[in-house]
Amino acid sequence: MRIALKTLGCRLNEAEIQTWSNQFRERGLTIVNDETSADLLVLNTCAVTGDAVRKSRHLIRRCQRRNPSAKLVVSGCYTSLDDKVQTEIEGIDLVIPNTDKDRLVDIASDLLDLPVMPSTATGAGETALFARNRSRAFIKIQDGCRYRCSFCIVTVARGEERSQSPESIVAQINAAHEQGVNEVVLTGVHAGGYGSDIGLSLATLLGRVLSETDIPRIRMGSLEPWDLEDDLLELFANPRFMPHLHLPLQSGSDRVLKRMARRCRTDDFTNLVNTLRQAVAGFQLTTDIIAGFPGETETEWRETLDFVEATGFAHIHIFSYSPRAGTLAAGMPDPVPREVIKARSHELHELMQRLKRESLAASIGARVDVLWESRSDDLGNTIAHYGYTPGFQRVETRTGRDSGIENTITPTRLTAINATGDRLIGRIVSERDYSDDAGRTRQ
Repeated sequence: MRIALKTLGCRLNEAEIQTWSNQFRERGLTIVNDETSADLLVLNTCAVTGDAVRKSRHLIRRCQRRNPSAKLVVSGCYTSLDDKVQTEIEGIDLVIPNTDKDRLVDIASDLLDLPVMPSTATGAGETALFARNRSRAFIKIQDGCRYRCSFCIVTVARGEERSQSPESIVAQINAAHEQGVNEVVLTGVHAGGYGSDIGLSLATLLGRVLSETDIPRIRMGSLEPWDLEDDLLELFANPRFMPHLHLPLQSGSDRVLKRMARRCRTDDFTNLVNTLRQAVAGFQLTTDIIAGFPGETETEWRETLDFVEATGFAHIHIFSYSPRAGTLAAGMPDPVPREVIKARSHELHELMQRLKRESLAASIGARVDVLWESRSDDLGNTIAHYGYTPGFQRVETRTGRDSGIENTITPTRLTAINATGDRLIGRIVSERDYSDDAGRTRQ
């Protein structure tokens, strides 16, 4: 039986379908990328914005239309927030809510009578991760969130906090490494709250991961700024713990942050970033910003732009605010007109492009280790390879056709920025002497 898995949205959704892929394969089933050739379609939906809901509905209908004979299983935040999905959209065989996601493969196998091969008939083979053409794995460490930011529907859809055991997480990382994966990203809805339900902490988990695995790269997914304690910051001294964090700011105006029910103000954020940049060599910072939150005045928007520029983010995920039923913000007065939100998003995008280019320019001249993840053939005798630095800056290099650097980590000299300003140009070097790049080796 052939299984196709599709996802929208966050890294947590990606981590979940990677887990499902491996579990289906353990049952002797085959993972395919083309939904038209599948016997079973499994879709992981998103509902973080109104546009995400629209895309989720479109994905369900598209898959059903392209392959009406396949069985269709749908899960994710969209289905958890709308209990009419199965009656409103034809062709869905099974809806699995977020609360049962960890048992999706078991539930689908039982209710849809999926064939199962004996365990002796399945070998290690090619991991489902590489079947999806990836060289990094997303590992789900927890689900749910104790906080209720006024704009966020995901905490409603995902429920209370639930942490995976350290033993399970370590085992998943070691299994991925054994199959050739060189980087893992630890992710969750509220990853910084890891262990709140089992008497542990994120720093404790990371300490065990660093000591009980040998995978070369460990990267954190999104973390709330208020979750970074000193014991967590100390872990960056280990070169396997990547010097990059995605800390969602959401707004650079304290008045807007208060309406958002965020637990961090701009002064707190600035102090944290200064500490990180002083303590962690080559530290890179990315963030989220919402444009057009209800009641956002022109003055408050200017405060956000000024704060973003002063902080100097390497990249920004920009969200145009849209009301989500079930959140406190949906009922707030003074909604910002759509045309104003669009203009503000465009203005922030232009600022982000400039800041990103400045961040890339600051890395020129450094020698760093790059994990090469993909390639594209040229017309001539060379191949363009693409990878990421420890600080999650994208790099391109050119090699001969027989170089074979995919999914390897190599020392690379960063020499320039490409013409579009979205990545660095690098040259692979043969020596690993970083003595002349003190303080810059973890870019």
